[in-house]
Amino acid sequence: MRTTQELFSLAGKTALVTGGSRGLGLQMAQALGEQGAKVVISSRKQSDLDEAVAHLKQCGIEASAIAADLSKDAHIGPMVDEALKRLGHIDILINNAGASWGAPAEDYPVEAWDKVMNLNIRSIFLVTQAVGKLSMIPRKYGRVINISSIAGLSGNPANTIQTVAYNTSKAAVINFTRTLAGEWGRYGITINSIAPGFFPSKMTKGVFEALGEDALAKDAPLGRIGDNEDLKGVTVLFASDAGKHITGQTLAVDGGVSAV
Repeated sequence: MRTTQELFSLAGKTALVTGGSRGLGLQMAQALGEQGAKVVISSRKQSDLDEAVAHLKQCGIEASAIAADLSKDAHIGPMVDEALKRLGHIDILINNAGASWGAPAEDYPVEAWDKVMNLNIRSIFLVTQAVGKLSMIPRKYGRVINISSIAGLSGNPANTIQTVAYNTSKAAVINFTRTLAGEWGRYGITINSIAPGFFPSKMTKGVFEALGEDALAKDAPLGRIGDNEDLKGVTVLFASDAGKHITGQTLAVDGGVSAV
């Protein structure tokens, strides 16, 4: 029987983290690396990636980066191929890349709808399909962590933010997680989802400016918003053998907002 320390260890494991150059993605990449995983991160901007890799290396983490725009199908295959070339195989995949767009539903631009849906759910499907076929299914092992949102668990309060495509895409991520968990369990692959609440990030900057951090924190039973450590624990749980019997689940990390 392994110890708790052994179950949570990621020594010798490999990981690909999309949207990993800043914010929640970088926090999760760092959590994996701190537990011993070799990490490849991906995002659109090379400058952001360079800064993130430098940070991870300063933390003693073996890390590299691949610039790719996952809203474009043509970028996905080469990104996965390059990650496999560097890592040999992919044990852990975190699908974090995403986008949002705010507008009233009655005036929501169809091009904005397509942009959000293509990145937030279509790219997750295509990246996971590629990693599954090329690495996880043949090896009968894998840990997939999809980043959804508490916005996928409910609608928006009246007269606040207007993000119909984002909410819809994140609800799709949750059911994609459930469905794929049912299909790929026979391959020894777990598929789980993390649903963050409000965390400071580039994507949530407009919400923080419109509603204020104090107001957002007030809505949480714990009385605060997320910080730069709050996703680390659940990330390691889902990525490690400590969570080997958990699949198809979505865990909200939101200070209790979705519970009341």
